[in-house]
Amino acid sequence: MSAGEDLVVEDVAGDLAVVVHGAGDLRVEARPLRAPAADEAVVRVAYGGVCGSDLHYVAEGRVGESVLREPMVLGHEVVGTVERAAADGSGPPAGTPVAVHPAGTSDPSAPHPPGRPNLSPAVTYLGSAARHPHVDGAFARRVVLRSSMLRPLPAGLDLERAALAEPAAVAWHAVARAGDVAGKRALVVGCGPIGLLCVAVLLRAGAREVVVSDVQEAASDRALALGASRAVPARDAEAVAAVGADVVLESSGVPAGFASAVAGAARGGVLVMVGLQPPGAVAVPLARAISAELDLRGSFRFVEEMTDVLAALADGSLAVDGIVTHVLDAADAHRAFEVARDSAASGKVLLRF
Repeated sequence: MSAGEDLVVEDVAGDLAVVVHGAGDLRVEARPLRAPAADEAVVRVAYGGVCGSDLHYVAEGRVGESVLREPMVLGHEVVGTVERAAADGSGPPAGTPVAVHPAGTSDPSAPHPPGRPNLSPAVTYLGSAARHPHVDGAFARRVVLRSSMLRPLPAGLDLERAALAEPAAVAWHAVARAGDVAGKRALVVGCGPIGLLCVAVLLRAGAREVVVSDVQEAASDRALALGASRAVPARDAEAVAAVGADVVLESSGVPAGFASAVAGAARGGVLVMVGLQPPGAVAVPLARAISAELDLRGSFRFVEEMTDVLAALADGSLAVDGIVTHVLDAADAHRAFEVARDSAASGKVLLRF
């Protein structure tokens, strides 16, 4: 346990929930289940994936500009079973296994490009402190969710594998932002769970070669096991620059990773920025990006890619074996977060509810 970090396991006779109270203050406690509105369903959660944003809230009390101002239930990568269907008849019936799309409602008058609600400044998201009051997440045994957020699982897809649907949709969206990758050489910088899923999506999309780079050899090894062609050490600037990738996906979320992504791109290449960089000014080698006419594209969350992801997980065309490395009981959330913080020891960590 890190200094100043507490885990309090309270009476969980009600609904166990994983709640961050501030930096270094993660608790497992009982939370009452609120009464659902007519268009809301009660979902019994089976698994929840620990995301980098969850880790930042616990370690730092913030994610970029989203700062914790009150206790908040974490979690937006969740799957489960509908326990009580929405009273208005919308959404799947009771007993349906579902994945959860964590994006909530948005003010339709808020400015954003048509068909891209993920870019609306007014959209809500599970487990986010971007607004106040905060939007509680779904790391709980039972949660009340709008029926429009529920995506029934295809036949044959089990809940544990489906727990990758949300982060895989992030990767799917990022690869789509790169354009047609078939027959191209791709470089993925950062082999955390999102980077690994980017590898899987690139391979499914027909990339000729997928090269990876990470500071942790164990993380690169997981990417190689997924089917990446080769790995170059992140600290070997010469080797990274020699990759000459047509498409680069920067998924490390650190300035050094961004610099590697710029260096590893071929002239005229496309660089998709997937990992969220630290807030404020970030030093990046823009001179090279300009002289090489790199096409820099942002990628933020996803829209409706989860439907395609669930189908690809069900038919096996999206190969994700080995990405989930640990499944721990939600009551042991502190240990799960410690494991998830160690990228040398873990890929995706799931909480079992």
